Amino acid sequence: MKSDAVTKNVTHRALLHALGLTNEEIERPLIGIVSSYNEIVPGHMNINQIVDAVKLGVSMAGGTPLVFPAIAVCDGLAMGHQGMKYSLVTRELIADSTEAMTLAHAFDALVMIPNCDKNVPGLLMAAARLNVPAIFVSGGPMLAGKVNGKRVSFSSVSEAMGAYHAGKISEESLQEFEHKSCPTCGSCAGMFTANSMNCLTEVLGMALKGNGTIPAVYSQRLQLAKHAGMQIMELLKKDIRPRDIMTEGAFQNALTMDMALGCSTNSMLHLPAIANECGIELNLDLANEISDRTPNLCHLAPVGDTFIEDLNEAGGIYAVMNEINKLGLLNTDLITCTGKTVGENIAGCVNLDPEVIRPVENPFSRTGGIAVLKGNLAPDTCVVKRSAVAPEMMVHEGPARVFDCEEDAIEAINTGKIVSGDVVVIRYEGPKGGPGMREMLNPTSAIMGRGLGESVALITDGRFSGATRGAAIGHVSPEAAVGGNIALIEEGDLIQIDIMKNKIDFVVSDEELQRRRENWQPKPPRITSGYLARYADLVTSGNKGAILESKKA
Repeated sequence: MKSDAVTKNVTHRALLHALGLTNEEIERPLIGIVSSYNEIVPGHMNINQIVDAVKLGVSMAGGTPLVFPAIAVCDGLAMGHQGMKYSLVTRELIADSTEAMTLAHAFDALVMIPNCDKNVPGLLMAAARLNVPAIFVSGGPMLAGKVNGKRVSFSSVSEAMGAYHAGKISEESLQEFEHKSCPTCGSCAGMFTANSMNCLTEVLGMALKGNGTIPAVYSQRLQLAKHAGMQIMELLKKDIRPRDIMTEGAFQNALTMDMALGCSTNSMLHLPAIANECGIELNLDLANEISDRTPNLCHLAPVGDTFIEDLNEAGGIYAVMNEINKLGLLNTDLITCTGKTVGENIAGCVNLDPEVIRPVENPFSRTGGIAVLKGNLAPDTCVVKRSAVAPEMMVHEGPARVFDCEEDAIEAINTGKIVSGDVVVIRYEGPKGGPGMREMLNPTSAIMGRGLGESVALITDGRFSGATRGAAIGHVSPEAAVGGNIALIEEGDLIQIDIMKNKIDFVVSDEELQRRRENWQPKPPRITSGYLARYADLVTSGNKGAILESKKA
């Protein structure tokens, strides 16, 4: 065992005894429990209970559980100020620090306990990089709230803010959204980034059934955690490792289910980064190919009026997988953390609510929830959550309203300077330009709140929250800070968007485009010291978006 490096050495054993470990515990496999518990993130405040349940499961199955921490940022609390610049970069910090702790202490296997946005992919990257037996169990999703008899979630608060600034609701109504939209612990209740990644972890085969959907407050979540603790000992015994599970076929399954579920566009940043750690290049051009043959079966919030708790009651991720596989779209012979194949896992998992999980014969749309656009505005890639776009905005043409930071755009929206037909362009918010690639939930929510979601588009080289809906088109690459064409757009340029044809362009002659490129001058970085400055220097450009050149163990 890897832990022999510390458990068979007298000097090391002395330190293990200092922890209070007995000889019997030291002779067992050492299982690292990566706890993302903290007291500032609602999705993580309950993880200490999950940790205790996992530890019990590991001990019951003959292992010695030892806990160490992973950081996690709440994207909602980081939104709208300098904190959002730090959200995406924590993914690399989480992967790197988990690698350091695991190898420094010679753990035999790992149980990863993440929940929120960058915490899940960061730990998946670490698992792939380390390639010791690993299993995931998340903290679970939040229950939906209720305002005026209608169920709501965190994105409802953001849109209520826009409606308040537009004079459409009172301060008292806004306060009701504030107090009732996030009623429990857990990751925010819709198919936002955290829940998207927890569900896709299940699809990849790195978590047990229910990981993505069992609500945080259910006792069933604690039972799941105990089973994960037991199962890691089976994975260690059978020497089943993350890269045995996360194969190219598994990532194709993840992209397919991404389309079926209508996941966050941030998954298009995270899946390639995780695949990269597995030594797999996940070209986003594949996304359109998969989307073209994959129907969208779920319209969870913010797109529709159903929530993760409803998906759980309808049969969960395995039920959606079983439904989509009626079309033969999944690789079913792949091994998973259950020790069984995908096909064995999903067999008999019935769709219990055809309103939550549409049958393949009656999908919400015949194509998937995400599309990748290209054109002279985005020569590499541009990602849109197609399932969240109003039908009226699938094809749109309008004048560019150009802003070089999020704050200026929000002020223009809130003061009524953006009108029907406009295309808001927010640039210099990418991984280098931000730096840190902030989410644009506040400007999109302001647009929705003013009732412009069916007539105004928004394009950015930043990224969009999973809570975003409306004609929000982001992850434009190359970004403005490296001279991408989004930097060359001028106020009033005609922007043409055709999501059905995967096209995004601005109307300018080749000669004029060349003139602008020759005259373009890079903007000085907003942050010149500290971790963000170093991160900006490391970030690659191109269609992978905000992905670091990761080590391959």
